[in-house]
Amino acid sequence: VQLQASGGGVAQAGASLRLSCAASGRTFRRNAVGWFRQAPGKEREFVAAISWNGDTDYADSVKGRFAISRDNAKNTVYLQMGSLKFEDTAVYYCAARTGSIVLEYDYKYWGQGTQVTVSS
Repeated sequence: VQLQASGGGVAQAGASLRLSCAASGRTFRRNAVGWFRQAPGKEREFVAAISWNGDTDYADSVKGRFAISRDNAKNTVYLQMGSLKFEDTAVYYCAARTGSIVLEYDYKYWGQGTQVTVSS
């Protein structure tokens, strides 16, 4: 599975952005997919994940502001980010598990990352 993340950019605090993660090579409709992020000087952290049937999980820091969804017909997973904060600035990566349930770890396939910068 090859994953391509896109949609990053520069946004003001309080604004919204939508990231997309498109899969190619094979369908990943049975795979759980997650978003992670890594800020400069920090370790990569879990952001959100969605199972094959739509179950979701979020990091506490983004609950109520971010929403993950998937369109299996388009082989794409989305991360709608709202009420952006300066601390959301990071490179965002999408990843897919070989399994179908939501977990915050154990991801095998990774995309290349897309930069999100939130300005005050």
